[in-house]
Amino acid sequence: MKIEISPSLHKPMRQRFKWLLAQAQELPPVGSRPLTFCGRVCGWVIKETIPELLTIDGVRCDGDAVHIGDMRLPTVQANRLLERIANKLNDAGFVKAWRGELLDVFAEGRCLGAIERGAVRPLGLLTQAVHLNAWTPEGRLWVQKRAAHKSTNPNMWDTLVGGLVSAQEDLDVSLLRESEEEAGLYAKDLHALEPMRLITRMHRRLPEGYQVENAWVNDCVLDHDVQPANQDGEVSEIRHISVEEYWEMAVAGEVTLEAELVTLDSICHRASIPDTIA
Repeated sequence: MKIEISPSLHKPMRQRFKWLLAQAQELPPVGSRPLTFCGRVCGWVIKETIPELLTIDGVRCDGDAVHIGDMRLPTVQANRLLERIANKLNDAGFVKAWRGELLDVFAEGRCLGAIERGAVRPLGLLTQAVHLNAWTPEGRLWVQKRAAHKSTNPNMWDTLVGGLVSAQEDLDVSLLRESEEEAGLYAKDLHALEPMRLITRMHRRLPEGYQVENAWVNDCVLDHDVQPANQDGEVSEIRHISVEEYWEMAVAGEVTLEAELVTLDSICHRASIPDTIA
């Protein structure tokens, strides 16, 4: 589905998208050290956590990097070590919110284990996020407002669906799960789902550590009779808006950085805004 927007918005939208891409690329926090797991590079551990980690058997520091485990292959013992590390970080106050959810631990392109979600940022581990840009047949954009109790970006506008991929979960399965939880959408509602694409890998300094995250995106036009409705209590409002309304909210700083990247990519594509525009 193509959309029509004012030509006056083409240049500022493409420029803002490029600016946002740059904002999503930050060096690790000062003092961070590379982290290895099973002999492979997997993250950037923030300096404040290093003394705590070094009290755990199986964790060592050689001056340049912090190493988790001496084994060269993922084992049950390796995952138990990751569990002890997560508990240690939580007890020391480095875990912003314990979620009781495991995420995959990637190292040099391989999945080698799983760890509590709340521990990934202090360790600078790679995460996978899926997002859904949902449109009405008339070219209006469905958006959600994050609940006030959310630990990250409360009360800000977001993509209709967005969340992290759980351990051992396919990207497509994760998107369907998140769509059901956040918007009450099922596979039958997403019959017009377009192929998933990778927008960028973000590197951002956060209060709890370092975010290294692949942003995966889907687009979908929802039928007229489909009405998204939040199911998990993490959204305070869902509505559809015009592209012009979205742009006003984004410029006013009311939209999360991730959502801006994801949504602007979709708008530029659907409005045929060239990447080469100056």
